[in-house]
Amino acid sequence: MDDKRQGLTFAPAAGSGVNTKSNDFMSNRTLTMIKPDAMKKGYAGAILDMIIKGGFRIVALKQIQLSAEKAAEFYAVHKERPFYGELVEFMSSGPIIAAILEKENAVADFRALIGATDPAKAEKGTIRKLYASSVGENAVHGSDSDANAKIEADFFFSSLERF
Repeated sequence: MDDKRQGLTFAPAAGSGVNTKSNDFMSNRTLTMIKPDAMKKGYAGAILDMIIKGGFRIVALKQIQLSAEKAAEFYAVHKERPFYGELVEFMSSGPIIAAILEKENAVADFRALIGATDPAKAEKGTIRKLYASSVGENAVHGSDSDANAKIEADFFFSSLERF
């Protein structure tokens, strides 16, 4: 991760806190968001606790509020779906926590931990069974594939924000 300016080469010093690891997104990472409904109800701490106890390492974490434009950009893949407008409005309605999680088989294991999108159909003990109230307000997002995990993580985090 060298930075070349005016013929000089700069490289971060060992122990400087600058992430010098490859920018390649490994298949053992996934992205989650704790959604506005769970944030408003005060569930963020309990959800993060379940994630950590589920064996995931938090690689990056931030609390932000998406603008309607950024929410629309993130969910552009759903633009033609009937729920798109409501989804964008909901995801920009309050703060969220975005996080990159690391664990072997991260995408599949995290999707098992969060449960079905419909909390009524989610397995007992899953995040959505415990903290979601409906299909629309389902507490958390989890990447559905390794490819989307990388795209989604890159949407929220620079390489300097990953540890």
